[in-house]
Order: sequence, then structure tokens, then C-alpha cells
Amino acid sequence: MTSTEQGYASGRARREKIIAVATALFGRVGFNGATMLEIAAECGISRAGLSHHFPTKESLLEAVLATRDREDLERFRRNGSAGTDGLGILRGMVDLAAHNTEVPGIIGLYAVLSAEAGDPSHPAHQYFIERYERIRKGTARALRRAQDAGYLDGDTDIDDTAIELTALMDGLQVQWLLDPASVDMPAVVRRRIEQVLTVPLFDADETRAAS
Repeated sequence: MTSTEQGYASGRARREKIIAVATALFGRVGFNGATMLEIAAECGISRAGLSHHFPTKESLLEAVLATRDREDLERFRRNGSAGTDGLGILRGMVDLAAHNTEVPGIIGLYAVLSAEAGDPSHPAHQYFIERYERIRKGTARALRRAQDAGYLDGDTDIDDTAIELTALMDGLQVQWLLDPASVDMPAVVRRRIEQVLTVPLFDADETRAAS
């Protein structure tokens, strides 16, 4: 590896560490409660060093949210989100709920930021508006594909169910944060999805692998 390549690799590693530290701190104290000085200190770098990668706290927040979105998108792809029957996206919701039990810092981040972002002046306000719209549309699209494939219960209102599933995911996350032992997020999400399907969401092998 050349010195230039080493420099790029070192820069990427430093950037990833900053994003991870910011994610944790934003999740603990919120965007408004965190400072760039605190983030720099936890990363073991100077404030100027932090500014080299992220000139403002807003730019760092954008990177934190974009990183999570990329990771979630990849998780849905692994579950077959491109499938024509919509089941891959619905399976991805269960997989995401299971994954979230392993990353309480991320759950705390979204719980705190989504509450803060109710203020129109918050830098993540528009992000959350667009995020929820994207999730509702994506869920509705998956349900319509399931309907076209003959897998959806005929009494299901697709748009209402998409709103409900989105709210269910977020509400479960807050309850799980408060009392993890009493809330089985993936089980609840899976049960609600299967209530509107006429076929199992997972086959027997997938069920065993998920348990």
C-alpha cells in the first residue's frame, strides 16, 4: 500500500470513528445537547481535526443519518427487497427489528432525534418528514405487490396498514429501550405482518434460522 493509499485508509477510519462517536452521543443527549468539542474529545482529536472531516455539527448529523440509511438499505436488499411479491421488504422489517435489539445506541439516537425534530428549526426536521414518507410508501408498495401476488388478505387497507406498521416499528423501539426484557420487537412485527397475509412470511428453514 502506498503512502497515499495509507492516508486515504487512515482518513476513512477516522471518519468512521467520528460518526460512531457522534451516533452514540446524539443518542444519549440529543443533537442539541451534544457539542463538537465533546465529540472531538471522545475521538481523541482536536476540534480543528474534527472540523477537517465535518466543518459543522449539522454536516456530522447528516453523515450519521446517511450511514444508518445505507446500512438499513443493504439489510433490506439481503432479504430480497427487489422481489416482485413484496415479501422481501416485509421480511426485511422483521430482520431490521431483530437487528435493532443489538444496537440500542442507534435506537436511542432515532428516539431522541425524531422527538427533537418536531421543531421545524431542527436540522433533521426535513429528514424525518422525508424518511417517514419514504418508509410508508415503501411499505405500501410491498403490500401492493403482495396483493398482486395473491398473498394479501382482501380486507386489508394498504395505505392504513403502511402507516400502522411504520408507527408500530417506532413505538416498539421506545418501549424496548425502556424495558427490553418485556418487548420482543421482531416477534410483534412479524405477527402483525402475518395477520394481513394469506401465506407464511418465512418458510420453515428461514423460521429456524431466525429463531
